[in-house]
Parts: sequence; structure tokens; C-alpha cells
Amino acid sequence: MADDADEDLLYFLRYQRASVLSIVDGLSEQDWHRSVVPSGWTPAGVVEHLGGAERHWFQQVVNGFEVELPWDEGRPAYDPEAAFVCDRPSADIVAYYREQCERSDAVLASTPLSAPPRGRHGDDSAAEPQRVRVVVLHMIEETACHAGHLDIARELLDGQTNRGLR
Repeated sequence: MADDADEDLLYFLRYQRASVLSIVDGLSEQDWHRSVVPSGWTPAGVVEHLGGAERHWFQQVVNGFEVELPWDEGRPAYDPEAAFVCDRPSADIVAYYREQCERSDAVLASTPLSAPPRGRHGDDSAAEPQRVRVVVLHMIEETACHAGHLDIARELLDGQTNRGLR
């Protein structure tokens, strides 16, 4: 049984995910794929990255396995030095992100946040998370950080501000 602190963490994870989707909602297809920053990332790439992060952390690390998806066909291997870009249509990217969040929620519904992850992150330069709760905290941080990036990009792309949830 989850305690109130666990429920609070899951609430904030859902809130940040919804904020990401709110920020990009209504963005033109052209602007989804346009970069306004020197590093070259695009809103499409950031949302796809967040879907991949959900998939990695909850399916691979927490659950201990990952299912190959049609989404993977033709995708380059993850490169932490490369800008986040994706040439797929925005509707497909949003669907992928939503699907990965739903899969994450299914993992979290059957896994106590106090449990140790069944898999590994696999980064030799970082400690492996000892509890699922740490993974949830990381995804809140990751999602909130990129929501901020997307909020700034949205303002630069089409002048819209305060698109995230309040």
C-alpha cells in the first residue's frame, strides 16, 4: 500500500507529463521540427526523448526488461552528445509519449516505490538507483526540466507563453 508521500510523487510526475503536453498542444507541425536554440534540439526531439526516458527508466530499469517496438525501426542509437531531434509527425510523437507514460504507470501500479529496481541503468559514471522512488524523482526532475525548455521554445517559436499547467 502506498503512503501519502508516494501518492504525492506520482501526482507530480503526472502533472509534469501533462504540462509537457499542454505546452506543445497546438504548436504548428513546422514549429515542432524547428530549432530555436544553438544546440539544435527541437520540440519534437525533446518530447520523443521524454518518451524514451520513460521507457528506459520504468521498463528497462524498474521492470528489468524492454520490449522492442515498431517505433524503434530506423531510429539511430541514443547518443547523449547529439541534439534531440525527430523527423516523425507530431501526432505520432505525442502518441509514442503517451503510450510510454501509460506503460510507466502500469509498471508503477504493480511496483512499490520502496522496492529495488529489477534492472540496471547501465551508466558506469553514475550510481544505480537503489529504490523505485529514486527513479520517480529523477523522472519528475527530467520532465520538469524539459517542460521548462519547451516553454521557452514555445515562446520563441510562436510567442505563446504560460502554456504549462498551473
